[in-house]
Amino acid sequence: MVLPIQQTVRARMADAVSRLYGIAGDDPVLAAIPVELPPRRALGDMAVPLAFNLARRLRKAPRAIAREIVEALGAIDGVARIEAAPNGYVNFFLDRAAFTLEWLRGGTARPQPDTAKAIVEHTAINPNKAAHIGHLRNAALGDAFGRLLRFVGRDVEIQNYIDDTGVQVADVAVGFRELEHCTLDEVRTIAESSRFDYYCWDLYARVTEWYEEDADRLRVRAAALHDIERGDNETARLAHFIADRIVRCHLATMRRMNIRYDLLTWEGDILRLHFWTHAFEFLKKTGAVFLQTEGKLEGCWVMPIDEDEAAGGEEPADVSADLSARASADPMASADAKAEQREKVIVRSDGTVTYVGKDMAYQLWKFGLLGKDFHYRIFEQEAGGKALWSTTSNERDADAGAPSFGRAAWVCNVIDTRQSYLQKLLKQALAALGFDAQAAHSIHYAYEMVALSHATARELGYATSVDSDRPFVEVSGRRGLGVKADDLLDRLTAKAAAEVSKRNPEMSEADVRGVAEAIATSAVRYFMVKFSRGKVIVFDIDEALSFEGESGPYLQYAVVRANNIFNKLQERLGIDEAGVIAAVASASTDVLTADSDEAHELWGLVLEAARLDEIVEQAVRTRELSVLAKYAFGLAQAFNGFYHKYQILNEERDDVRTWRAAAVAYYRAQLTRALDLMGCTVPAKM
Repeated sequence: MVLPIQQTVRARMADAVSRLYGIAGDDPVLAAIPVELPPRRALGDMAVPLAFNLARRLRKAPRAIAREIVEALGAIDGVARIEAAPNGYVNFFLDRAAFTLEWLRGGTARPQPDTAKAIVEHTAINPNKAAHIGHLRNAALGDAFGRLLRFVGRDVEIQNYIDDTGVQVADVAVGFRELEHCTLDEVRTIAESSRFDYYCWDLYARVTEWYEEDADRLRVRAAALHDIERGDNETARLAHFIADRIVRCHLATMRRMNIRYDLLTWEGDILRLHFWTHAFEFLKKTGAVFLQTEGKLEGCWVMPIDEDEAAGGEEPADVSADLSARASADPMASADAKAEQREKVIVRSDGTVTYVGKDMAYQLWKFGLLGKDFHYRIFEQEAGGKALWSTTSNERDADAGAPSFGRAAWVCNVIDTRQSYLQKLLKQALAALGFDAQAAHSIHYAYEMVALSHATARELGYATSVDSDRPFVEVSGRRGLGVKADDLLDRLTAKAAAEVSKRNPEMSEADVRGVAEAIATSAVRYFMVKFSRGKVIVFDIDEALSFEGESGPYLQYAVVRANNIFNKLQERLGIDEAGVIAAVASASTDVLTADSDEAHELWGLVLEAARLDEIVEQAVRTRELSVLAKYAFGLAQAFNGFYHKYQILNEERDDVRTWRAAAVAYYRAQLTRALDLMGCTVPAKM
């Protein structure tokens, strides 16, 4: 693809400038030489504005510098010619036929990959109720980012953190015990006879209301949290069962989204294996935390917060709940204790560890800095025989053959913007311990919330009052007011199935269902990544499912249309893709190399398809997946424009038909790869 030739051009430009002007190769002006796309194909395939950056230093006009550089460059393999443009750009024209053939055959090796291990942690849904639409954005972003990292050669480990000892699980356990008066065996029966994640969704909302009716009931939550952390008691066993069953529900939901994990990491194992105790000793020895001996935080271990850290991010709901539990256990706690703490409390005065404390231990383990490890067991065998591994604190439960987990050089935590504060604390803790490189490579992949359009809210039966002046409807999982992920996928699948049946009346019901599921998944996944991650998404079913416009189904259909071309080539002429690629090697190149609109547009489609590796590199570097989504949409538009303008099946000239078909073959391969990077598959028909 194009990155290798871009790297060659940069290297040759740097060498030429060093020889011409005596500028060292590590000079900033040569360290990152920009390579741009000319505004018109007739101007070349790559344009380098280096002369502008040198003009002031050399006291020469950019045009003169560009001419001197072109003369010094000499011939470059794969480049047909190099020109100094009148405005000072150095324009490169690639050997169109040679590159097209090489790309069609899968040639042009990628740049040397960065093989340092990366951990991407995403999803991390509290195991207390069904997944909702907001969780889908987290999982879609995290899964796609992991795919992109693997594309560029990274060793990637995908983790899903399970907070099985937190407030949310405790609340559902309290609900079963205090509201439903159920024993563990009775809860097991409910789990076997109902959609358990849906059942717990409603129960969680009821528990929230129960607390609000009487603040003293928060003492019950606090007691349940203590029981769960201690373990080996009825409440702990109930919470463990709830979390295990709900996680299995979440995994089933995510499989519908083409999302898989390498490791499930359980917070309970972090506690039982005393990871926090080990990390706590680190923090105390370095002075990163200290025991507060006075004021409202007396008896708490706290971390001094840098001013710039304290200024960013807002208090996470989970930590707020922890603080509420402490306040309920200590009636003398002042009303402003929460504001005063600012989450710098690592260990509460009652000895329990806050959310951030557990995360610190986990982050140290991810980088291989903790000096302790989990035991590992197979949680379940997935389709294709791949094992999904899980941590365990019991060595007797461990399975042989576990991969080497953790010990990463680079860690990306995909968590929404409301968690920015805690993620900054993790970086600060690493730096305070002297792990500066790890702090620099501790990445918070933040994103904004998902809301609903008013039309979609009505279609999904969202029964709550909304402010009509607002362009979207917010949801609240804590109050049970939201869209369950499976309900959304079911609705999308049903609507897609109706459209597929209408277009393909000969298809069986099973085939229609399979196609509809692929369309529904693509609709959601593309919608979740096409916006900048800093933008609030207003999800709209009709927009996501549209076969026209910037949508996943539109991209799928653009590949299906290309597939249909090859199906018909096979039917009419007995030519398949392999035959086209073989024939193009001996076909006349005039249709590709002539100075004509047709040649420029044909080559333009091929070259745009070849930019996938450049786009992926940009998306990884900026951590902005919308770059890939926009590129894929533009590539599909380019193909559709070409397809409507230039015939393939009815083209009588063999050489012309062969080159056009070859361009379509490469385009569909690249767009299919781009869709796969976003977790989208292409159905046979639509």
